[in-house]
Amino acid sequence: MSESNSKYITMNDKMLIPTVGFGTWQISDAEAPKIVEEALEIGYRLIDTAAMYKNEEGIGAALKNTKLKREEIFLATKVWNTDQGYDATLRAMDSSLSKLKTDYLDLYMIHWPAPKQDKYLSSWKALMRLRKEGIAKTIGVCNFNQEQIERLINETGIIPAVNQIELHPHFQQKELRAFHEKHNIVTEAWSPLARGKLFSDEQIVAIAKTHNKTPAQIVLRWHFDNGIIAIPKSSTESRILENIDIFNFSLTPSELTILSTIDNINGRTGPSPDTADF
Repeated sequence: MSESNSKYITMNDKMLIPTVGFGTWQISDAEAPKIVEEALEIGYRLIDTAAMYKNEEGIGAALKNTKLKREEIFLATKVWNTDQGYDATLRAMDSSLSKLKTDYLDLYMIHWPAPKQDKYLSSWKALMRLRKEGIAKTIGVCNFNQEQIERLINETGIIPAVNQIELHPHFQQKELRAFHEKHNIVTEAWSPLARGKLFSDEQIVAIAKTHNKTPAQIVLRWHFDNGIIAIPKSSTESRILENIDIFNFSLTPSELTILSTIDNINGRTGPSPDTADF
């Protein structure tokens, strides 16, 4: 495999994270064992979940059933807004570990900044303790803006390894990505396929025909070629396979230029972190 198709990115703490992960939002606890085990068999090594998804027990069952060793799997989960604060975050980690049937996480994240609560700084300090104790190998955030990340850095001196945000060709977040790059923060995209809304985009469809690929594969390759981790979710085995089959082609510079022009400041499909206080 060429270096340009490396399936891992080195984070700012020198840990490696897979470039394509398997998202599990809206996969039920009952469905999770079978679906996640299929994803692992197909070749996914990053499994992304969250306490709020209410499927950690099912994912724990998949981890127990797989033939893979625990250290071969990069497991990430997130503390929910109602569990923010120093002590509550530590308790939330204990709960997630119990459900996932593991004694450590590869990545633990704050799910949303929930700015009205103003507890994310104390939650971050709890994550720092968990990393120091080796319970979380690395730590990050989700849905944070530049100002919120700068506050974490200024108050604690610790830079998040990852910021997971909504990101796709119709909502490219170029300014935030530039800030991430400056601080060597990995950008990870949730809703990388914009919930299917990209599949009829004329530019994407035309590029897909050129490469004999699906629109989804073009979009996921766009993430890869821009150094962005994507965590597509699917419950269908054929789609699960399709979403990771992006390492045998590359987008040309002219195609990347074309895709850079379809950005839309109003292209968000999910809630805005600035106003979301669940």
